[in-house]
Amino acid sequence: MVNFGNDWDEIMKGEFDKEYYLKLREFLKYEYFHYQIYPDMYHIFNAMQSTAYKDVKAVIFGQDPYHEPGQAHGLCFSVQKGCDIPPSLRNIYQELQSDLGIPPAPHGELTAWAKSGVLLLNTVLTVRRGAADSHKGQGWEEFTDNVTRKLNEHERPIVFILWGSKAKAKKALITNPRHLILESGHPSPLSSRYFFGCRHFSKCNAFLEQNGIEPIDWRVDR
Repeated sequence: MVNFGNDWDEIMKGEFDKEYYLKLREFLKYEYFHYQIYPDMYHIFNAMQSTAYKDVKAVIFGQDPYHEPGQAHGLCFSVQKGCDIPPSLRNIYQELQSDLGIPPAPHGELTAWAKSGVLLLNTVLTVRRGAADSHKGQGWEEFTDNVTRKLNEHERPIVFILWGSKAKAKKALITNPRHLILESGHPSPLSSRYFFGCRHFSKCNAFLEQNGIEPIDWRVDR
């Protein structure tokens, strides 16, 4: 039984009884038994456990978890303290400094963002060690589509931050005009020229303030 420990429990009620999720669950049971899977099974839903539905101000979609030991802990783009900061996150920090003047943090754990109302949700929530995209097409996309639909229904304006093609695939589900969609290239070094200069952090906060919502504190190390 999945327990978020907040209002997501009611929002997602019945989701885990659906046929697609029951098949996904059997797949995950096999994978966790036979392979090294990230994140730890107790951290799969860390994004939703860390940011209650009622508290969501912004959503950042990632792809799938980091696939090397000690990195993934259920928040997209975030790595546990003690890990090297991945290249994509270094570029995010660079854009953050350029946009808001916030210097790069000495670590890559983004828990502070989650606590400030940023839902850091990968589109696929698990991965096999050393094998990016190894759990795509198993049901996670349907789950995160349904999460996105619930967010689209949110009575309060939300900023959806879509970096790269997999994140942009969620755009079709965001139909409520009260929300703001921000798009750019992925912060990966392979596409970062389409990411730098997006100024999504300041644009997000400006939109929130225009709607009477307290802006996000984008500092990571505080």
